Amino acid sequence: MSGTPAGAAALAYRPRRSVLYMPAANERALEKARGIPADALILDLEDAVAPDAKEAARERACAKVADQAYGGREVTIRVNGLDTRWHTDDLRAVAAAGPDGVVVPKISSAQDVHAVEKSLEAAGAPDRTRIWAMVETPVAMLHAEEIARASQRLAVLVMGTNDLANELHAEHVPGRAPLLPGLGLCLLAARAVGVTILDGVFNDIRDLDGFEAECLQGRQLGFDGKTLIHPGQVEPCNRAFAPAQAQVEESKDILAAWEEALASGHGVATVNGRMIENLHVNNARRILAVSEAIAALDREAAAGTAGQ
Repeated sequence: MSGTPAGAAALAYRPRRSVLYMPAANERALEKARGIPADALILDLEDAVAPDAKEAARERACAKVADQAYGGREVTIRVNGLDTRWHTDDLRAVAAAGPDGVVVPKISSAQDVHAVEKSLEAAGAPDRTRIWAMVETPVAMLHAEEIARASQRLAVLVMGTNDLANELHAEHVPGRAPLLPGLGLCLLAARAVGVTILDGVFNDIRDLDGFEAECLQGRQLGFDGKTLIHPGQVEPCNRAFAPAQAQVEESKDILAAWEEALASGHGVATVNGRMIENLHVNNARRILAVSEAIAALDREAAAGTAGQ
């Protein structure tokens, strides 16, 4: 649900409703990920990995990518931050492995994006390896648009809500009122530039009601999907960020009425008593494109599971 015009968005849309962090140091977890119906995976070399395990985790994550262990699903690797001793070697290894994306924490400026891009290209990263920039500091909120515009290789903004709350000295409360200004700035930047934006994680894996409420809030705000920390969060997240069947049916009605109006030489169409304009038609096309892309991904995942 990109911020590009509806036609371009329909062509470019890739489902990223549920994006699950998996610790790259844990071979059992990486194997389990084969059967988890997340739209995308982040093989994590950063927070989930102890310092003495980072090199082995890097090798394991890159091997999974090279082996195409997860079929056609989108697979990314989260590297360690620009200010760490592992960052350069992480980027070099990721460039050689060629995942769908490299997730980079604590991006705070366009210069940070340029540094990552330069390192990837120097190491021979394929064009398919896109940059996913984590925005998780007050300065990143204030520079969100320049971050989003910094590179054609940048495809996704990822909200780092835990770090943002920490730096704001904010409390984690239902409704996330302390974070809404920052979330809004990043959403505006993503839609202005036309990149995907993912909501941050929900910490309490036992609180399913709270998680579903936050998914609903994220969808209503305009996020494309949500990053997750537990497999049990995947299916409710997928439901929350997919168009409802009623939306799909209404979108079909809007397009049918619009085509009928055009064919009869009328410039106006109505559906259920509501006048239809170009913006409604464009949104209907977007919803149908999203629904079709999700259905295609689900069919591919089902086929891959059956073949295992």
